[in-house]
Amino acid sequence: MAQYPSSDQWNYSQSFITEDSNLIKARDKSKELGLSAIGQGVGSLLKFLASTIDASNVVEIGTGTGVSGLWLFRGMNSAGVLTSIDSDQERQRAAKEIFSDAGIASNKIRLIAGRAIEVVAKLTDNAYDLMFISGDKLEYETLLDQSLRLLRPGGILVFNNILDDSNSADNEAVKAVSEKIKDDSRLVSVMLPSGSGIIASSYRPH
Repeated sequence: MAQYPSSDQWNYSQSFITEDSNLIKARDKSKELGLSAIGQGVGSLLKFLASTIDASNVVEIGTGTGVSGLWLFRGMNSAGVLTSIDSDQERQRAAKEIFSDAGIASNKIRLIAGRAIEVVAKLTDNAYDLMFISGDKLEYETLLDQSLRLLRPGGILVFNNILDDSNSADNEAVKAVSEKIKDDSRLVSVMLPSGSGIIASSYRPH
């Protein structure tokens, strides 16, 4: 019989890697702006994945106030550059300040304001090590196709909020992209219940 963690065990696992003052500041700013930032469990996973592949070039969709970006930077190599896309310029202004306070040089971060599917269409093929997608779920399927164009072989793709059931239209979109990922022989994938659920995939083109 399968055994599942208790709520205390689960909460412990999700807070196992602690956050520093910069992450706490970014999280507080998220609350101030009414945003739901990724939790420590998802953040520490992003750090781990970026570190595992020694990521230099990373794309995130959904800048927020910089919580996910800070976690990604902690796993990327010292030469790493983060391209962060968000449609809300106020959020990006807040994130820019957070990154600066954290000592991240301005040439290490590209903040691009705009609709994700329009911005990623202009990015370079096979140029990125990792992509983290946490934006409009109705764009997820299009973003999957674009991501496979942008990732290098062996790159990692992460979709956030895969188990979020707050909206029926979003549910259908998430279900569609989840099935597409599962059936794609180029992707080695795992679904994890951290936060509102994520799917992480390693891109292995034929």
